[in-house]
Amino acid sequence: MKTTVFFAVAAMLSGPLGAQEKKPVPKDSVRVFISGCSKGRVFTAGPRTEDQPGGSAIPEGMHLRMSGPKEMMAEIKGQEGSRIEITGLMKKGQVAQDGVGIGRGVRITPGPSPSGGGLGPNPGVGQIMIDVEGWRRVIGNCPSR
Repeated sequence: MKTTVFFAVAAMLSGPLGAQEKKPVPKDSVRVFISGCSKGRVFTAGPRTEDQPGGSAIPEGMHLRMSGPKEMMAEIKGQEGSRIEITGLMKKGQVAQDGVGIGRGVRITPGPSPSGGGLGPNPGVGQIMIDVEGWRRVIGNCPSR
């Protein structure tokens, strides 16, 4: 009888613990934790805080295109105007930026060639993507523009 109760308790405890494990990170990606503000499917990185884990090289003001399950994206959309922290996966090469940084969120990059030939700029090129795994509210509000 005691062994049956032990196995029943062990089975109940192992269920939630197994569900809390994070998915493994693919070799070409990195898991990041970013605080900031969202508007629609665009997330703008905010200033870093002392309690934020290191390793995230996302500068303040960087815009990220979020993708994730519909329900989670609807929850995040409901938090517009409030500061949140998202957790997600990004490709390793996306974080690097062109140009020269001159201040908080300001970069100087080369412009288009003066010949002007060819197609216009493609809005999808240069868009940094993040696959959102989760989110949480953090202290603070987003600036209104």
